[in-house]
Formats: sequence, C-alpha cells, structure tokens
Amino acid sequence: MTPLGEWESFYVIVGSSAGALIGLQFVAITLIADMPARKGQEMAGAAFATPTIIHFSVVLVLSALLSAPWHEITGAAVLCTLLGLGGIIYEVVVYRRMRTQSVYKPEFEDWLFHVLLPLAAYGILTASGYTTRLHLEWALFGVATAALLLLLIGIHNTWDAVMYHVFTLRQREAEKSKQQ
Repeated sequence: MTPLGEWESFYVIVGSSAGALIGLQFVAITLIADMPARKGQEMAGAAFATPTIIHFSVVLVLSALLSAPWHEITGAAVLCTLLGLGGIIYEVVVYRRMRTQSVYKPEFEDWLFHVLLPLAAYGILTASGYTTRLHLEWALFGVATAALLLLLIGIHNTWDAVMYHVFTLRQREAEKSKQQ
C-alpha cells in the first residue's frame, strides 16, 4: 500500500463534500439572483463569490489528484506544489479585486476569510508539496490541512454571503420601499 492509499477515504469524503458544496454555492447564488442588481455588482461577485467556487474546486481537484493510483509520490507532490502556487497567485488577484470593487466595504472578517486564510491554505499546500521528500507523513497532513481549511473557508463564505444578501440587503430594500 502506498502512503496515499492510507488517505483514500479521507479524500473520498473531502472531495465529495467539495463537489456537493459547489452545487450548494450555485443554489445560494440562484436564491439571491432575484434581488435588484446594483452598479459594480459583477466586480463584487468576482471578489467574493468566484473565489469560493475556486476554493471548492481546488479541494475537488486535490482529492481526485491524491486518489489517483500514483506509483510514486513525486508527480502528486509537483502537482500539489503547482496548485498551491496557483492559489497564491489567485489570492493576489482576489486581494486586488476586493480593493477595487465599490459595492461593499470589506471588514476584517472579509479580509480574513477571503484573503488571509486562503493564502495560508495555499501556502501550506505549496510547502507540503515541496517537502514530501523531506518528511512525507507531515507533508500529507499539510495537504489535508490545506484541503480542510479551503473547504471550511468556502462554507463560511457561502453562509456569510447568503446572510448578507438575505438579511442586510433585503432589509435595506424593504426600508427603501417603506420610505417611498
């Protein structure tokens, strides 16, 4: 049995969860889609909604990648490192999008869950892929940590977006209607 074989059930669970949560994200977006559109909303969506789909997708890809029948760890390690580096670059894009969008003023929690924690997860993934030759067991736990962190970040961000749209924006619209 290869070292990755011992992780198979973990990645089956995590990958299945990521796939289901991608579907849930689409349901959440559909539920709030009937709300009135505001100018610049597409930029806010690119800053706040799209990264959540990306994080779930990375977990799904990572789970598939590490469930593949590798005969040696090197290929998987290189792909994990590249996936992590890609995530770090993407987080720079997310940071820029959050700063340039004008629909919503991000608070600390937004910066934490949309930039800092994902950056940490992708950093862990990059470092884990890189260190497989030095300490395989710790590297595999690092990859698992990154996957779970991205999954939990995505759950938080989906919930936060739905709560914001349902309670904050709908309440504002209701108050505007009463005033007119």
